[in-house]
Parts: sequence; C-alpha cells; structure tokens
Amino acid sequence: MNEKNQMNVVGFFEGFPIENEASFIDDYSSVPIPSASDILIKVKAVSINPVDSKLRLTTKKQNQLRILGFDGVGEVVSVGEKVSKFAVGDRVFYAGTTKRAGSNQEFQLVNEGIAALAPSNLKDEEAASLPLTALTAYELLFEKFELIPKENANKGKSILVINGAGGVGSILTQLAHWAGMTIFATASPKNVDWLKSNGVNHPLDYHQDLKQSIEKTGTHTIDYIAVLFNIQPYFDTIAELVTPFGHVGTIVGLDEKLDIGILKNKSVSFDWEYMFAKTDFDYKIETQGEALATISHLAETGKIRATVGKLYANGINAANLKKATADVEAGHMRGKVVVSGPFNGEPEEKGDSGTV
Repeated sequence: MNEKNQMNVVGFFEGFPIENEASFIDDYSSVPIPSASDILIKVKAVSINPVDSKLRLTTKKQNQLRILGFDGVGEVVSVGEKVSKFAVGDRVFYAGTTKRAGSNQEFQLVNEGIAALAPSNLKDEEAASLPLTALTAYELLFEKFELIPKENANKGKSILVINGAGGVGSILTQLAHWAGMTIFATASPKNVDWLKSNGVNHPLDYHQDLKQSIEKTGTHTIDYIAVLFNIQPYFDTIAELVTPFGHVGTIVGLDEKLDIGILKNKSVSFDWEYMFAKTDFDYKIETQGEALATISHLAETGKIRATVGKLYANGINAANLKKATADVEAGHMRGKVVVSGPFNGEPEEKGDSGTV
C-alpha cells in the first residue's frame, strides 16, 4: 500500500473457523501515531500462537476490523516524545498485548517497555519465533518457579516438561538447560532429536506411561513440573511424581475443576503463567522488555537458538496467515510457525501465496 498514511492490515470482523473465507481478510487502515511512550514499528515478520486462535474464535461479530498477532519483529520508524530505549532504525522484537491492535499490520504501535533489540545474529523470521514463547518460559521458570536466571546456577535440580517439542516447550527446555537443570520432556518419538538439540537429557514418548518412563531413568521424583498442555489427564501422576516442596506450573486453561488439594500434604506450589497478565493489568510491564533483552543476549552468544518449525516467507497476508494458523490449530507442530515478507495482500484479490 503506497498511499500516504495508509497501510496494509490483516484482520476479521467475526471469529469464523479457519476454513471460512472470512477468517482472515486483507484490508487497509491508517498508519497510527505514537503516543509518549510508544514506538512505531514497520513489521517484517510474525509468528502464530494458540492464543491467536482462541481470541479469534471467541470474537463476536463487530463493525470494526479486529487485528491480532502478538509475536513481531521489525524496524522502529517513529518514536514518542518520552521514548528513551530506542531510536529510529533500531530492529526490535516483542510479544505485544491483547489491549491493542496486533502485529498483523504493516505498522504497529508498541509500548517501549515490552520490546527489546532483536538478536543481531538472527534473521527476522528467526527472531519472530521467540518473544511470546520465550517470555512465557522465562516467567514460569524464573518468576513463578523462582529458579535463578544464571548459567548453570540450578545444578542438581530436575524439571519435567509436558509437551517439550511445542512452541513454549522448545524454548523452555533450552532455558532450563542453560540454567543447569536436568530435563525430562515428553514428545512424539519423531521429535526425540529435536528435544535433544534443545538440551533435554531424557526424552519421553508421550504415548507411554509417564511415571514408568521416568522411573526407568533411575529417577523417582521431579522438583519442577511444567505442563504446557491440558494438565487434567496428567494431574494424578504429577501429584505422585513431584518432589515435596516442589512446584507444578501450567499455561493452559481448565475445562473442568482441578483438585489441587491433593498437592497439599507435599507442600507443593501450583503456579499459573499467562504472559499477557502484565500488560492486561499494567503490572511491571518493563520486566518483559528486560527479559527479552536477556533472551536476545542468549541468542547472540549461542546459548539458545530460534525455534522456527515452519515458515511462510513470501508475504504477510490473509492467505499465508490462514495457512499458518491452520497449522497451529491442527496441533502436533514442533517449534513455531512464522510468516514473513512484505504486507502484500490486496482486498480485491484472493490468490494463494504458497509456502516457502
């Protein structure tokens, strides 16, 4: 889109299933103007998260186009009068907020507090795979579980990661490895090498009995258990496995009540992690930018790697976002699904952009 003060956007008016033609729509909008603490970013790459689908599918019919997208990487093109962290030309990455229009637009406003300089050694597509999952993993490990965020500072401590090859699992296992933990993680057998490459000491086939699989390694209790999937089918086993005074944490909502009372006699802590809680309630939002700066440094020094599982690289548009979202909704993806390139959708065209 070349008209003055206009930009390409991708959104929807109602939360249709992904197969519906209107689940994503190419459209135009006005380029937003930064307020005092905002940076305006020209978006270069985005990645898809399950929360994108959840928010889309629960959106009732509305008159205004809703623009989602959380993970983003791009170039700062304008800054608000109070911005001190960034300057025009900086390349940044961030995970956005549910309270503002997202990264599925050519230019996006982001509070400077939740952004950081993108890792200099990573391509846009690689950098876009990290923010939301890295923040989720970082907050669960180092804020909720209260582990020490330093290299090898947690030696002797063990962690079990349920769904270790998924988006959050792929970065959480790397951070736990950097922090010195012994890592057990579940995945399908085809993803064993992926788990090992992310620092997992004991890959576990999720089809097999979890307790028996862990006991075969000579281990009987686990200090920290991160459940990155529906916790209910695992909960009784987790209650047996977790070490007294240990921690159990999850990032997935419940469909029915969970009896956490069975953890009481072991004095086990139960932790929720929801990355958007800070921006939803304006609570220490600057800590997310600080955590991303740490993630950026770890990427630049080779301590963690990007987690791109699949890439659509020939344009950010409704067709590619539809395909990427369908991949995420189908489940069993390892790593992240990323969409990059110019915003090249046209409202009057419905062409298939393909996968690169």
